[in-house]
This record gives sequence, structure tokens and C-alpha cells, in this order.
Amino acid sequence: MIDIWFKNDLRDIYEQHTVAVFIDESGDAEFLLKTLGAEYTIQKANSELEELHVKYLVEKVQPSHERFLIYTRLKKDDLKFIREYCETCGCLEIRYLQNYIKDKVHQTLNLNINLPKEEMIAAAKVSVDQDRTYWMDLSHKGATEIFDLNKELLPFVHDPESYSKEKYDIQLRETFYRKVNELLGQDYLNKPASTLAGEVVKAMLDGLANGNCDKILESVYKGWLDSVTYRDSFNGYLDSYTLGSDLDIWNVSIHHPFRQVDERWLAEIGKNISDKASVPHTLAKLRQRNQNRQAQALGIRFWCDVIALLEFDPKDIAYLSSFSECVEFYKKHFYKLDTAIRNLYAEFLNKKELLEPFQELYKEHVSVFLEKWFKHWSGYKETQTGTLQRIIDDANGLKTAVIVGDGVAYEIAELVSAKVKGTTNLKKDSILADIPSETENNMSRIYMANGVTEAVQSNREKYLAAQNPNVSIDFIRLDEVTEEARPGQVLICTYKDIDDMGEKLQQKALKYFPETIDFFAEKITLLLASGYAKVYLITDHGFVLTGLLNDADKISVSLKGNFDKAERYIRTETKQVDLTPGLIEAEKSYRQFDYLYFAKNINPFKTPGVYGFSHGGVSPQELVTPYFCWERSGASAALLSVSIENKGDLKDVTGELFSIKIQADKGAGDLFSMDRKVYLVFFANKAQVNKSDVFTIQRNERVTKEYTFDGHSELEVHLLDAATKQQLDRAVVKQNKDRDLGGLL
Repeated sequence: MIDIWFKNDLRDIYEQHTVAVFIDESGDAEFLLKTLGAEYTIQKANSELEELHVKYLVEKVQPSHERFLIYTRLKKDDLKFIREYCETCGCLEIRYLQNYIKDKVHQTLNLNINLPKEEMIAAAKVSVDQDRTYWMDLSHKGATEIFDLNKELLPFVHDPESYSKEKYDIQLRETFYRKVNELLGQDYLNKPASTLAGEVVKAMLDGLANGNCDKILESVYKGWLDSVTYRDSFNGYLDSYTLGSDLDIWNVSIHHPFRQVDERWLAEIGKNISDKASVPHTLAKLRQRNQNRQAQALGIRFWCDVIALLEFDPKDIAYLSSFSECVEFYKKHFYKLDTAIRNLYAEFLNKKELLEPFQELYKEHVSVFLEKWFKHWSGYKETQTGTLQRIIDDANGLKTAVIVGDGVAYEIAELVSAKVKGTTNLKKDSILADIPSETENNMSRIYMANGVTEAVQSNREKYLAAQNPNVSIDFIRLDEVTEEARPGQVLICTYKDIDDMGEKLQQKALKYFPETIDFFAEKITLLLASGYAKVYLITDHGFVLTGLLNDADKISVSLKGNFDKAERYIRTETKQVDLTPGLIEAEKSYRQFDYLYFAKNINPFKTPGVYGFSHGGVSPQELVTPYFCWERSGASAALLSVSIENKGDLKDVTGELFSIKIQADKGAGDLFSMDRKVYLVFFANKAQVNKSDVFTIQRNERVTKEYTFDGHSELEVHLLDAATKQQLDRAVVKQNKDRDLGGLL
């Protein structure tokens, strides 16, 4: 704030004159010149020769509106050539800067500041660009408020050398260093800025490790992790810090940055995981850590998964009395455990000692649930056959998109749904996949309602298109989805990355799943914004993960006759009497095989090759698949209805030109139905070839737009709402070239 007082004193002189002399006998006030910017032409005169030179520079441009400020450290009585400016123009004389500051604070704020000279001057320098609250705090709290260490320490530790030199002069730098040493409780010694910064961070990390961090240092630490500008420098300090060997891990601050402490907590919890009495106390601390912003910023996000496993209570499983109840229980409760263990596998698969107790807990819960699942297995009936046909039948003319994933487990779909943006109505349902839960079989059920198993994807698509000759269907990959509208009423997007990655990389693929979940959410959001009224997410099957696997976990069976054994199911030509009731048996013909056998757990059959990611079995993780539907919400019914009026004429057009007549109805008469902004999109051979400008149509108005075929004999025109891209109407435009010959033939 001293810069404001200084400028005000100068303005008093410049109201009448163009030259002022600033006398700073002590030299302490020279820093004020930097606060003036380019407002004045500053000349320095600290000797008789310099005085003469400055006088010459000033006088040679007179008369002039240029404002000169002459700075000198000479006493007023010692001035020779510029003394007359002091008398005829004006002079600001600061003999003792500390007294000037005291007077200004008292005059302006009616406050009394009593600090030693060095601290008073330091406070003045820090007050530049500050408001009056700075001096008020200084008056009430004393010298500790000269520097706001909450703000100054972070840029200092981020780049000690540059910050100290650019921010402070030598005098102020020493004062700042003294205050930092006071905070650390140590005597001031002249040392490199980087050394002092290292001491600050060590004190900070020591305090966090011991659970007694200074409030200022803790505040700086939290700000550091939240800062985009300074965040990167923290990791260097953290990597070079070593925790004490006698550390009490349960006394460490909940805000700490030490991943090794979290892992030691995890190890201790794992050792005592069977002690149910200690779980409530443990959960309370873990919930604090899970919600901690600093832990999240450092990528320590696995506690929510540990909590999910620890807090799950299996007692409600005992009350499940039917297969449908088991399905609902899985969708409401149990899928969360699948998410938790998948995340823990991704985090700790190479740290067996940490992961093993939690895998065992997960498998205990799975075992209890599967006992009920298979007790009521007779109630299983697949609902997958003809899924796409049902969606097409239910579309009712609305533009509909379907994402057909491969291996998108129900728990994955739940995570996707949480990330879809925008205002939509989401209906979550499920489909029971057919058995065996493998791609060829399940994709055939989704696309084909006739029960035939088709290995080639393009043949499945041809079948679906042939069953719906009056419905325009587009088939693309999900990564081909863009903002541009597609001509078809139904869009089917395939995505195989989850299953492909799982089969190729096995459990190493788990680290890529978060990106895949984000990708799904982005594409669903994009489809809804591109004019599709409904977007579905379905899949062929889910998957199970073997995690840490011993030879004893692999299921060995003795088979008779010809068979084909996969990780999660076995096909045989003949009935295997010895395998039941230990395994689930199903009669189903496929090639030369007539019987299927499945394990009653999530372990794999003993087969050649690698283990980890698998499907084909009859667990809920594999069979309960998502049938999620996002529907655009909004008061579209209340908006003005607009349609293409001359569809019949457009089917038989003579010549190159054609007119599209767009009619708005009378509307409801309210604000929402007064008008509507729309535009037209033109397609030829399912590719967009033209798009009109956005235009506004009023209620009861007819708008006629003229276009040319531009080399196309047939066009499909979509009338879209400009705001939502909702398809309002569509028409086919056909050119009649025979009639265009004028009867010559």
C-alpha cells in the first residue's frame, strides 16, 4: 500500500508542475521507483555532474507536457543545479523511510505501528500491491504478519533461487529468511536459498510423518498439491525424503503423501482381516483417508475398494430365495465387489503379500453368493436372443443408437453410467447372457433372433438388416462416432477392446480399463448430443479374473470321449456322468458336441496357456450383462412441431432443382412454441453431402428451401433441431430422369 501513498504525494506536485524532485537521503526508498511504471520519466542525480546533466535533459525539451521525476540521495541543502526545481516546482523529501511509513499509516488508517527499522522497511516493501488489511493485520499481530508465509513459502520452495532474487532485494531477502528460520525454530544463518527451502520441506514432511505438522506448513503442503503451477516440484522433494525406521504408522497425519505408509496400513489390515471386531474402527480411519484430497491428488485411490470389501455384509445373501432375487442382489450390491477386486488387482497384482488377504476375502464373499446362485440355478433362462431386434421394434421412429460391447461386465457399465454427462434419463436393466458366455455364441444371440450361431460379424449384421427392410441401419465401430449425424434411424456401434485386451494381455489389461470407461462415457455423451433420442449399452458377456492363482485353484477333471476344454467351460460329445453334480451340465449342440459343463466357482479349468481374464462360464459376473438406456430429457413435446410437408412430391422430381417445404404447426401459443431453429442435412449413399444454414421458422409458417441434386440421383434429407440435433422429420428425394427427357423417347 506504500506505493499508493507515494503516488498520491507525487500527484499533488504534478497537478501544478511537470517536474518533481524525490529526495531519499537514506537510499531506503529507491524501491518505490519501480512501482511507477512508465508514468514518469525518471532521472537520477547523485552527484554535481549528474545534476548538471539532468538539468540539461529537462530544460532542452521545455516547454513540454512530459513529466520528469528527479531522484537523488543528496541532501536538499547540498543540491546545486536541481535545487531550483525543489523551490519552483515541488519536492518529496523522505529522510527516514521508517518515519514516512509510520506517519502514513497513522494519517491514513489511524493506526500506530511500532517495529524496528529493518522490519518496518521490509513491511513497506511487502505492502506494495496490498490493501489496507495488510497494515491492519500487522498492527494487531505484529512482525509475524510482515510476510504471509502461507502465500510466500510455496513459490519459494518451488524455485528458491529465482523466487528470492526476483521477489526481494538483499535487505528484504534477509528479513524473509529470518522469518522462515523463526517458523522452523532455528537460528538465522546465511545459507543458499535451496538449502533453506529443503529445510522447510523436511520440516513439513517430518511433521506429516509424526502427526504434528505446523499449521502454516500443512497449509502450504495442501496448497502445493492443489496447485497447477507448483505441483510438479513436490515429487522431487518427496522422492528424496526418507521416513524414519521407528515411524509409528498409525500416528501419521491423515493428509500425508507417503504411499509406503498407505501400503503398510494395508499390510496391517490384511494381517488382521479376520478380526471382525476391529473393522468398524479401521473403516472410520480408512473413510477419512479415502476422502482426503491430498491422497486423491497423489493418486492414492485404492482405499474405496478396500472399504467396499471390508464393509460388505454377506448375511443378506441367506435370504435370497429365487434366481431372479440373486440377479437383483448382484445388480444392487455384489457388482461393487467385482469393481473393488479388479481395481486392487490393477494396483497390487505384483505385490502378493498385500493383495492376498483381500483376494481371499473377496473369494469368501463370492463363494457364499455362488452357493445361493447355483442353488436356484434351475431358474436361469437367457434373455439375450433377439436383443437388437427388440430395441429396433421399441424405437417407435426415434433415432436410436446401440453400443454393442464385447466383455463389458455389468460393473463396468455402472462406472460408465456415472461418467455420462448431460441431462438424461437413464434406465438400468440387465440381460442374462446365453451359455456358454463366449463371443461367437453371445453375439449371435444379440444380432440373430433365429437361434443360429454365426461366427462372422458381417453376416450377423446382414441378417439383422434383412429382417428390417423398412428400417435404415448404420453399422460402424464406436471409435468412428463423431458429431456428424448418420442417416440411419438406428446406429449400431461395436467395440471389442475390453475382450481383445483381456485375451491378449490378461490381467495386465486392467490398467487400461479406466481409459476405456472414459471412452464409453464420452461416446455416449456425444451420441446424445448428436441427435439420438436413445442410446443403449449392451454386451455379449462379462468376465471373471483369476488374480493370484495357485495350481491347487485350477480345476482338474477326467473326461471321456472327444471334448473341447476352455478355461471356463467344457464341450463334450457324450454325457459325463461322473462330472455331476460337481459341475453344471447343459445339453446344447454345437458342431460335434452335445453337452456343456461349467464350474460352480470362478476358478478356471486346468488348460494350457495363460490365466487371468476369462469368460465362458455361468457365474453372475459373466452372465448378468448391462441393458442400459439413456434417453434425452427435456420438454421437446412442448416445443413447436415442424415437419417436411411435400414428401410425396420429393419422391418424383423432374430436373436438377427441387424445393423442400417445411411447415410449422400452430403451436400451443406459449413462449416455447412461438418459433424453432432448425436445419437440413443431406445424405447420399449413407454419407453426408450437404448441410443447410440454421434458420428460424415461426408457428403456422411455411418455409420453402431450394436445392440441387448436385450429381446425386437420390438424396435423404433430415430435418433437425438446431439446439438438440433431434431429428424432427426425414424425406427421400428422387430424381426422375425419364420424365426429364420431355417425352422424346
